[in-house]
Amino acid sequence: MSALAFAGHECRAGALVRVAAALAEAGIEEPQREARLLLCAALDLPLADLIAHGEVPLGGGALRLEKWLHRRLNREPLSRIRGHREFRGRLFETSPAVLDPRPETELLVDAGLARLKASGRPGPRILDLGTGSGAIIVSLLAECIEATGVAVDISAEALAIAGRNSVAHGVSGRLTLLSGDLLAPVTGVFDLIVSNPPYIPSGDLAALDAEVRDFDPVLALDGGADGLDFYRRIIKTAPSHLTPGGILALELGIHQAGPVSALARGAGFSDIVLHPDYSGIERHLTAQWKNR
Repeated sequence: MSALAFAGHECRAGALVRVAAALAEAGIEEPQREARLLLCAALDLPLADLIAHGEVPLGGGALRLEKWLHRRLNREPLSRIRGHREFRGRLFETSPAVLDPRPETELLVDAGLARLKASGRPGPRILDLGTGSGAIIVSLLAECIEATGVAVDISAEALAIAGRNSVAHGVSGRLTLLSGDLLAPVTGVFDLIVSNPPYIPSGDLAALDAEVRDFDPVLALDGGADGLDFYRRIIKTAPSHLTPGGILALELGIHQAGPVSALARGAGFSDIVLHPDYSGIERHLTAQWKNR
């Protein structure tokens, strides 16, 4: 049997060993963990079942495991292969049309929720710019049940995915989806405007890890020559759509905390707070708008 071929009679435990070895040889980090995740996904098994019943044959899942392993060895992220990503304990549909939600973006939701809670506003209105899969706005609405939201994206396919995710998590009745470029289609004012905009400098795209460069849409990555194009546009136009004391919450690229803070300060925002990610990088900014 080929090192990358699997038969239905092969046991789960043996397949796990071979998958881990193939992943390790390809240089994929944490091959044992990745192998367990891949087998569980391909065989539609909980981890406990995989561990407790390693002697059970692969059965009909052998061919899918083989195909999925080849895709993973080509650096396609497992979330792309499965078609969904877990975010704040919820499963979100993804596709090549949307950015794969990252764990650090969960902290953007934390930051936005904390500032909303501190404001004490009843029935807050939330706007998500460049919503993609909808992971941010759907999570905010799911965790702030009195809130209503608007989500904007320039991609029709992204909006369709965000809509399905909003239905899956029971918030579609409180969410309006708009097609357009950032704030262009937006009317009204909001208590929180949140965005994880494209922020990679155009010249750095080619050097990105293959799992990002080859599988996330360029539209969701390219932030212009210095990576700040979308921050300039959002910070310039957001004040006209924020209530007095409203909050702006943004995800940041590495080394962008200083420049984006300066942009926000120059536009009249105050109470600017930088929030670290799990690695201690200043990854998110929240700021307050006050009419003068």
